[in-house]
Amino acid sequence: MEKGPEPFVGKPLEVRVDERGLDRALRRLRRITASEGILREMKRRRHYEKPSQASKRKLREAARRRKRRMKRSED
Repeated sequence: MEKGPEPFVGKPLEVRVDERGLDRALRRLRRITASEGILREMKRRRHYEKPSQASKRKLREAARRRKRRMKRSED
């Protein structure tokens, strides 16, 4: 039996549109979703990821974070 994608459960996002306009509210929404990694997570969950691929991805992400930390500590 094949399972469907997991439902995303998290805090609701709310961006208020004020007199500054819709464009500014959309930019604010994009900034919030980017900072919380929501779009990246949605793209990642779009297709099934084998456990071996998931562990490789996690190793790559950890290496990238480690590299960034090392670069920041040098500056």
